[in-house]
Amino acid sequence: MNKLLTISPSPHLHGDASVKKIMYGVIIAMIPAMLASFFYFGIGAVITTLVAVVSALLFEYLIQRFMLKKPSSITDGSAIITGILLAFNLPSNLPVHLVIIGAFVAIAIGKMSFGGLGNNPFNPALVGRVFLLISFPVQMTSWPTPIASRLTYIDAETAATPLAIVKEALKNGEPFSQIIKEIPSYTDMFIGNIGGSLGEISVVFLLIGFVYMLIRKIITWHIPVSMLGTIFIFSGILWLVNPESFADPVFHILTGGAMLGAIFMATDMVTSPMSIKGQIVFGVGIGILTVLIRTFGAYPEGVSFAILIMNAFVPLINTYMKPKRFGEVVK
Repeated sequence: MNKLLTISPSPHLHGDASVKKIMYGVIIAMIPAMLASFFYFGIGAVITTLVAVVSALLFEYLIQRFMLKKPSSITDGSAIITGILLAFNLPSNLPVHLVIIGAFVAIAIGKMSFGGLGNNPFNPALVGRVFLLISFPVQMTSWPTPIASRLTYIDAETAATPLAIVKEALKNGEPFSQIIKEIPSYTDMFIGNIGGSLGEISVVFLLIGFVYMLIRKIITWHIPVSMLGTIFIFSGILWLVNPESFADPVFHILTGGAMLGAIFMATDMVTSPMSIKGQIVFGVGIGILTVLIRTFGAYPEGVSFAILIMNAFVPLINTYMKPKRFGEVVK
């Protein structure tokens, strides 16, 4: 009678999922896009990725060990994901010290200042990326040319991204039907043979990672499909209204960080809604904001800002769109 068996309240469910298993599953899903960035941008992509990952691991370890006085959790894979995603959002010729600064901001401010994994309201990698974009706009908008820049790093040959070219041309009153002839083909955009950050240039390889995570049930389709679908529909309406003043929906889907954001950043479990309805609202909100910023804002790209803005609305979405209780009868 002295040894009582204490049973927690029902439901009694068990699954084989763990934080480490999920995190390393995401890392595996990012490998195709990472290898594609190495192929297109060469040594610069390798250096940027390694520095970002090592810096993220180091800063998380130091903060937990000497500031928070708690055991290190760098083996759970979350810091590695932050480092890779940060690298995916950077040009391959970004100086090493700026990559380190971005990793520090991502880990120290975007993650650990809120208590670490599970407590951060904003995607840490995007916090680091937006900080660098605002603080160092020239370096963050200098895009190496793929293939031609594989053997160089800081002195890589650069060119404007398709989004930047279209944004500037439309601003100057040029018709989209003429601009489209001056940018890479949609086939090049799909396979990744365009300028941009490391993770924005390989749609086909990002999709491979997406399929892998769906099969492994790491994520669901709701956020990526609702986000990309909204971008396609909203930009398509604008294009149909005035095809000479707005880019077509296929262009919006294939360029910039639309695919990267939809598959790997908006789906972050910590910073996205819990319920299916909430996830759809979240994705729709990101899609609308992305098109608004791209079309009417000062920046040619808007995915990062859109995700961070919608991250701030997640607590509100969760309050009004709670998941159904286990065993609850739908009325």
